[in-house]
Amino acid sequence: MARRLTHVFTAREWLLLLMLTAVQFCHILDFVIIMPLSPMLMRSLHVSPSKFGLLVSAYTFSAAVSGLVAAAYMDRFDRKRMLLFLLAGFGFGTLLCGLVESYWLLMAARIVAGAFGGVLAGVVFAIVGDQIRAERRGTAMGVVMGAFSAASVLGLPLGLWLAENYTWEMPFRFLAGVTAVVFVIGLLALPPMAAHLTGRRADDPSPFRELWEVGKHPSHINAFLLTIAVMFSAFTVVPFLAPYLTTNVGMAEDKLALMYLVGGLATLLTGPLVFGPLADRFGHARVFTLTAVLSLVPIALVTNLPRVELPVILAVTTLMMVMASGRMISVTALVTGVVEPRRRGGFMSLNSSIQQGAAGAASYVAGLMIGGGEGQPLTGYSRVGLLAIVATLLTLYLIRRLRPAAATAAVPQFDAVGAPEEAAPLEAPRRPAADGVMEDAGWPARDRRRRPARAAED
Repeated sequence: MARRLTHVFTAREWLLLLMLTAVQFCHILDFVIIMPLSPMLMRSLHVSPSKFGLLVSAYTFSAAVSGLVAAAYMDRFDRKRMLLFLLAGFGFGTLLCGLVESYWLLMAARIVAGAFGGVLAGVVFAIVGDQIRAERRGTAMGVVMGAFSAASVLGLPLGLWLAENYTWEMPFRFLAGVTAVVFVIGLLALPPMAAHLTGRRADDPSPFRELWEVGKHPSHINAFLLTIAVMFSAFTVVPFLAPYLTTNVGMAEDKLALMYLVGGLATLLTGPLVFGPLADRFGHARVFTLTAVLSLVPIALVTNLPRVELPVILAVTTLMMVMASGRMISVTALVTGVVEPRRRGGFMSLNSSIQQGAAGAASYVAGLMIGGGEGQPLTGYSRVGLLAIVATLLTLYLIRRLRPAAATAAVPQFDAVGAPEEAAPLEAPRRPAADGVMEDAGWPARDRRRRPARAAED
């Protein structure tokens, strides 16, 4: 697996993927750092669980609104320019988070950061969809989404250390500095990316008319519904994981960094080395289904944990993080393939907006279901876990409703390295079966037998 990962991309592709991973690292860390800081923030700012849930939701709701506007114009500009513009605005918003000292000012700063940061993921995934062939897209997503693992392994422990040794504002100030460095590197290293603008005409629909056309497409609607269900399966549980473990399970606050370190290391290895290549070889939908089913166990366990020893906590939380990583790699690769390239930027931005809105709604709903807080044990977390399980089961139905976009012009040509045709993911164009009926490459016909893969492609 490791050898395949190093040879599957060209040097140019690796430069692009690593740059996109750095962008992802910055905005993901900004979003997730506030969750392990929750015990400290709830004490320092004197807020209840519902108010803290609203603070988390402020970022996502802001991202959802700005994503709607960005989606209308995403495909009308060079991808590099759009990426750098959003990265600059995000860095400014993150810096504001490190300069405020009250709940409502922090709320305002989170809204600014979310307005730019929440849209970055849409641009990143659109670039991956534009530049990486479909049969290697799962592996590429595993690399780029390794940013979440890197944020857990490097960012969260460092952020918690800064907060514990200085103030809770310090992690945001540090992240603003890192974002500035990434911006400069992107400005110098990334080439222009305007191939998606080819073929546009003066009589093309207006931006919002075109966005409406993208949004109402039945296949796109199915993808949006799947995104909402995936967000509810995760973001009902995650925002309150740290306070539940520290107040109800008895985990020491200084061990939270260890939890994210262990979970991050596990996902850093399993994402690009296991789930990404497996998705490319056996189909993204199949790998998503497997990881979604397996995720039910840690969700049920972590939301009902009694007072247990630290190794038990680490085992359960790590398993939950690994399965969540596998789901997101597969579903992102799937969703990227349901739209034609010339509309991919707008679609991914719109999907990102819906994703952020769903994450905010999930966090807010969970906050309403949970009681206690401010040093008292949390109540109702098991009901939140049940809601997450129901949402996960819903994804198993929605994943089968996705359909790939019609065959379009090829993406920029790279080395023909990747999975064999028989293992083509859902994004692969439909091809005629023996009886002349079009087959979907993501869900092969029941009677079609899989040819054994060649050893050289392992």
